[in-house]
Amino acid sequence: MAKIVTFDDVRRNEEVRMYLEKGNENLGVLGFTKHGLGHAGKVSDTVARILTALGHEGRQIELARIAGYMHDMGNCINRNDHAHTGALMAMQILRDMGMEPREIATVIAAIGNHDEKTGTAVDAVSAALILADKTDVRRNRVRGRDMSKYDIHDRVNYAAKSSELIVCGETKRITLNIELDDAICSVLDYFEIFMDRMLMCRRAAEQLGCKFKLYANGNKVL
Repeated sequence: MAKIVTFDDVRRNEEVRMYLEKGNENLGVLGFTKHGLGHAGKVSDTVARILTALGHEGRQIELARIAGYMHDMGNCINRNDHAHTGALMAMQILRDMGMEPREIATVIAAIGNHDEKTGTAVDAVSAALILADKTDVRRNRVRGRDMSKYDIHDRVNYAAKSSELIVCGETKRITLNIELDDAICSVLDYFEIFMDRMLMCRRAAEQLGCKFKLYANGNKVL
């Protein structure tokens, strides 16, 4: 018999926590930015803020928070194709927890579509996850402080002095304002590295009936 599985149920699930921690550990060995519990929590909070601002309610927001928290579990298997493996992992865990199949389908569709190489927004939950994930650019996601060892992705994240995602339900605009330290990374470097992600965000915003705008150091980029 299906039961109502909450975000808190998922957040307290030891299996979910272990997979996220191991995935983050694996990515650390490979030199990627942090994708652990901090990122999971930030994304789950942001998806709720996005959908709430746009008038979505209740269970849809809860499912989006669950997807946001679980979305990077596949990294414990491999970075490549982690969206799809993570979706399959989430399906099994949520099934074991008693979630009904229709709700599982919503969560795993969002997880399976969050990577820019293979995914796109297919509904409100997946759109909110994409926006929350791809706009989480911040200095404290970079591992270590030896800038001589940073690749371009590290430099872009470390250069982000501040970033703010603004969602306006009245104007139907979703805006990312980011301030970059030009001595570390130029606006052009940012757009070159994250262009695919920002275009994915634009399509996700359109799925939510909104326009996506990107401002870097006060200048409109997208």
